[in-house]
Amino acid sequence: MANLEGMGVPGLYVATVEFIDAAQAQARAIGCNPPGVFVEHPIQDRTDEEMDEIARSALEEIVSKLTRTPSNRPGGTGSP
Repeated sequence: MANLEGMGVPGLYVATVEFIDAAQAQARAIGCNPPGVFVEHPIQDRTDEEMDEIARSALEEIVSKLTRTPSNRPGGTGSP
């Protein structure tokens, strides 16, 4: 993801709230701090309809984070 950001392609990850600490630890370990969107947990046994609702509820945040200028992204270095 860091390589893509360097080429101007925005990226982010989506995970459940159960993995907030793990995501932060992984970001520190690899020296990359991409934006993340966290959704409710668990998702493993959700119906298609429930997954659709979870996705819809995260969509605005996902689009917002993907369309920020690099300088406005966590760890970004581009011009506003």
